[in-house]
Amino acid sequence: MSTTNLHTPADPSAARRAQILDAATRVFAEKGFHRATIREIATVAGVADGTIYNYFANKSALLLGLLDRLNETEGRAAHFARAPEGGAAEFMRGYLAHRFATLTETGFDIFHVLLSELLVDRDLRDRWREQTLAPTFAIAESYLGGAMAGGALRPLDPALAARAMAGMSLGVLLLRLLGDPTLEERWEELPDTIAAILIHGLTPQDGLTPEGETADAPQR
Repeated sequence: MSTTNLHTPADPSAARRAQILDAATRVFAEKGFHRATIREIATVAGVADGTIYNYFANKSALLLGLLDRLNETEGRAAHFARAPEGGAAEFMRGYLAHRFATLTETGFDIFHVLLSELLVDRDLRDRWREQTLAPTFAIAESYLGGAMAGGALRPLDPALAARAMAGMSLGVLLLRLLGDPTLEERWEELPDTIAAILIHGLTPQDGLTPEGETADAPQR
C-alpha cells in the first residue's frame, strides 16, 4: 500500500499535517482504528506525540482529516471550475479518472477502517457530513445546475443528480472492498464506463459507439 500524498504542500505546516495523515493512513490500515494509538502514529510520522496534538485533537480528528483529504475538499471548487474547458463528457471522464486514481494511490485497506467507523460512530458521521459532504455537494450542485441551465446536461434536480453520481462511485468502491473480482481486474476502466453511463445512459443512441464516443459517419 502506498501512503504517498498526491499533492505535496509547499507550506511547512501543511506538509507536516500531510506527513501525519500519511502515517495515520498506514497505522489505521494495518491495525484498525481502535487498536491504533497516537504514539504509534507519531513514531511512523517521525514526530513527537505532542506534535500530533498541535494539528489534530484526537484520533477521530485524524480520521476526519483523512476523509477530508481523500475527498480533496479544498481543491474541489478548482476541479469543477475547469469543467467548461472540454465539455461535460470530457470533464466527467477526467474528473472520475482523477478521483479513482486518488483512491488507488491511497490504498484500499484504509477504506475498510474509514467506512466502518462512519457507520458505527454517529458523531463522526454527522461531522463528516457537515464539514466535508455538505460543501462538496454544494459545489457539485452549482456546477450541475449551471450545466443544465446552459443546455450541456439534461434538466434534472441538481441536488439529486449530485448524490446519484456520488452514490455510483461509492457503490463500486464498496463492491471492490467486498472483493468483486471483476472490479479488482478492471478497476482502471471504471471512470470511462461510469462517465459514459452518466452522460449518455444505457440505451443505444444514434451516432454513439457502446463506449459513448461519437461514431464516424458512414461512407456513402
